[in-house]
Amino acid sequence: MNKLDVIKSKIIDIDNIKPFLVNWKLKNQKIVFTNGCFDILHRGHVEYLAKAADSGDVLVIGLNTDNSVRRIKGEFRPVQDEYARAILLSSLSFVSAVILFDEDTPYELIGKIKPDVLVKGSDYKAEDIVGYDIVKTNGGEIVTIDFIEGYSTTSIIEKLKK
Repeated sequence: MNKLDVIKSKIIDIDNIKPFLVNWKLKNQKIVFTNGCFDILHRGHVEYLAKAADSGDVLVIGLNTDNSVRRIKGEFRPVQDEYARAILLSSLSFVSAVILFDEDTPYELIGKIKPDVLVKGSDYKAEDIVGYDIVKTNGGEIVTIDFIEGYSTTSIIEKLKK
């Protein structure tokens, strides 16, 4: 398989995730889950995701679809379409899977994956993180990671407007 096919193979439809989950569980691999829009991938995203990946063996990213991003961020977002964002995330060596979701939150996706570790930014209190109840009920842990000051898609867009 060529490198682009390897990258594309990490973009998994939620309906096809079960064999991956079974395989990871059989290997006793700790599944880490995080989610976001990841529009204009930047240093802050990469460092956050690398730290998230350090929390286990398999990093699964829930990626908001274009429709979901528009509902959350406004009509002019995302800057990059969902496939472009998925390809960029999948190209990171420490990412195991990228799954698109169309809801405003990844609650249903977390319920299907039942990760061992749920990761979000430290701007959230652990008990307020979507999926906290699912992960805790299944004996998992919640990890929060500090963001890098000055790195956000919004700040990049604002710089371009000046």
